[in-house]
Amino acid sequence: MNALDIQDVKAGYEKLQVLHGVTLNVQQGSIVAVLGPNGSGKSTLLKTVFGLATIYDGSIKFEGKDITHVEPHQVARLGISYLPQVENLYLDLTVKENLLMGGYILSEIERETNLEEALDFFPGLKGLLKEPAYTLSGGEKQMLVMARALMRKPTLMMLDEPSANLSPRLVTEVFQKIQELRKRSGISMVIVEQNTSKALEVSDYAYLLVSGRINYHGESKEVATNKEFGRLFLGL
Repeated sequence: MNALDIQDVKAGYEKLQVLHGVTLNVQQGSIVAVLGPNGSGKSTLLKTVFGLATIYDGSIKFEGKDITHVEPHQVARLGISYLPQVENLYLDLTVKENLLMGGYILSEIERETNLEEALDFFPGLKGLLKEPAYTLSGGEKQMLVMARALMRKPTLMMLDEPSANLSPRLVTEVFQKIQELRKRSGISMVIVEQNTSKALEVSDYAYLLVSGRINYHGESKEVATNKEFGRLFLGL
């Protein structure tokens, strides 16, 4: 059974259709990269899975359960975490408060236990627990976003542009954490990313989304060496 099955999905926002029959599968424990030019519908794809877009046709299944028209809060309870590119933290709250907000549906004991585990995975946050989130660097904020997502112990994590606005060194660090997270916890991941080379380096499988349609897909190693990739990326 796959972690995620998207079948011929047509979706968008009210009357604005963005996705035109997208089919995509995520195997349990795998990392899938969704690549493509700006405006191709990559972020909309993640929002569609999380119940934040209008689905006109097609189906979405999470671990075999149909979630095509399930509300976002219910999707989150099932075990899916969505990490948007912007507005992904409560900037005026402290690091610890942000983490605890990630586990607001948990019992007090579960929150404390999961907090310890999240900080064990992101030890750089331990000395920042009392700091407001707005004081963090770009890399620290991204680590906090990922740590907060872990508070609910999801089985599928969807990340929208995790390397956006980061220095090359921090980009490498973020992707190392993504690989480590999958290795240690077995979480399945979908990564929307403009840094094509890094995304292909850490993922198992890749989909190329152009103008709301899957233009190409294959194992990441094969995609990375495909001489036609540039042309396919531009939809030519």
